[in-house]
Amino acid sequence: MSDLHADEPHGAGLGARLNWLRAGVLGANDGIVSVASLVVGVAGATTDNSALLIAGLAGLVGGAISMALGEYVSVSSQRDTERALISKEREELRTMPAEELDELTTLYRRRGLSEQTARQVAVELTEHDALAAHLEVELGIDQHDLVNPWHAAISSAVSFTLGALLPLLAILLPPPELRVPITFAAVLIALAATGAISATVGGASPLRASVRLVVGGALALLATWLIGTLLGTTGVV
Repeated sequence: MSDLHADEPHGAGLGARLNWLRAGVLGANDGIVSVASLVVGVAGATTDNSALLIAGLAGLVGGAISMALGEYVSVSSQRDTERALISKEREELRTMPAEELDELTTLYRRRGLSEQTARQVAVELTEHDALAAHLEVELGIDQHDLVNPWHAAISSAVSFTLGALLPLLAILLPPPELRVPITFAAVLIALAATGAISATVGGASPLRASVRLVVGGALALLATWLIGTLLGTTGVV
């Protein structure tokens, strides 16, 4: 009977799933905070629905494109680096097989295996798949599970858009006198939820993650609302 737990992530695809999750959570949080800060700032200066809608949509579209582009460039660079390392390791195995076997043995010795056991493991893994063995132990790379820049970009853009829709609707639907407090409440609840979810998936403390996001989001909203109110009061806008 296998001792692998069914509810634990194993095998190929884990890196891709974690990449999707990371991009998705970051995109949603950024969409919530950035668009909420933008529309709350505008709401502090004016109650005009057209101004709020234009500002919110501009922030949503611009932010989604920016997040997607940033993720694509970042993850593409990471993937290029991984491919270069794989190519280098493949060449070293072709030109220096004996030295590479000694290196793999040494790496397993550093993990606590005896000299004899480390050598046996290194030999058997080299006979099975030398490149995979070196990539895993030496570099922590799975050649069949490289990060995908398109996945990260799409996930980031979609999650940013979904996150941005919350403050946009919260600022437009209520009556003018309730817009700001309702948006504050909706945004802070959403940030607490995304913080708790991301921390739970990653095995961290949900409370600590939620508090960080809520405090940061509250400060951003308060700052932009004060700026908008000040500019609206002085007649600058």
